Amino acid sequence: MNALHTGRPIDNKLGSPIRAIIRLSAYLTLTVALLPIQALAVLTRTRASKLTPILYHRLCAKIFGFRIRIHGSPSASRPTLFVSNHVSYMDITILGSLLDASFIAKAEVSKWPLFGLLAKLDRTVFVQRRSLRAAEQRDEISERLSDGDNLILFPEGTSADGLHVLPFKSALFSVAEHRGKLDTLALQPVSISYTHLDGIPLGRCLLPHFAWYGEMTMVPHLFTLVGLGSVTIDVTFHEPASSHEFKSRKGMAEHCHRIVSAGASRSNHAKHPLL
Repeated sequence: MNALHTGRPIDNKLGSPIRAIIRLSAYLTLTVALLPIQALAVLTRTRASKLTPILYHRLCAKIFGFRIRIHGSPSASRPTLFVSNHVSYMDITILGSLLDASFIAKAEVSKWPLFGLLAKLDRTVFVQRRSLRAAEQRDEISERLSDGDNLILFPEGTSADGLHVLPFKSALFSVAEHRGKLDTLALQPVSISYTHLDGIPLGRCLLPHFAWYGEMTMVPHLFTLVGLGSVTIDVTFHEPASSHEFKSRKGMAEHCHRIVSAGASRSNHAKHPLL
């Protein structure tokens, strides 16, 4: 059974511990410096509460050595529900640096040390799956959309191995099916692929150093990842669709899954035909 099945990185010694320490120190310094600014912006409900997270994620992307290649254009419609595959916790930094949008995340994230606080300051919407509060949570998301807020959804429900896109959970599209005060909602499929490390195509052996899934533990995985060189991430914004084009949330899920999967597959095969 290989690393793609077990979810264990193959070689934790591949990265540089010195580089990892420098990057993590810079990341923590930036985070501590911007936390009170963002907290004040959220409390006072100023425009900065939306702009500061974008600036923060862009600076984080530079610190971690991310080279983000954008294909297509983000939807200009407000509100838009961006529907993306999920490869790593770093997807938050990548999409957060590109979009004026908040994330929809599982409730457990709110309790994570530091990351939970950051998510709250990013105005993340937390949902409990299989919850008796499902209708209430759906209404909360609908209200955010009705207010013109863009949201980002990872409908796989978990992160995958970077090569495959897991089935999309149609229940997570209930907010698009139940639009509240909205006449229509823009749905934009987004594909994320981690494609190169220092210009070299990422194959099956290197992908587990970036994708976070299976039995992987976050802290050692993060330390290995940030100790690596410059990674290229391809982000493809596909043609948006309108929610009224679909008869059900299942139709929305199938449509988005087909497009996101095809986009991720194209990026993976373009970087390495033998993948």
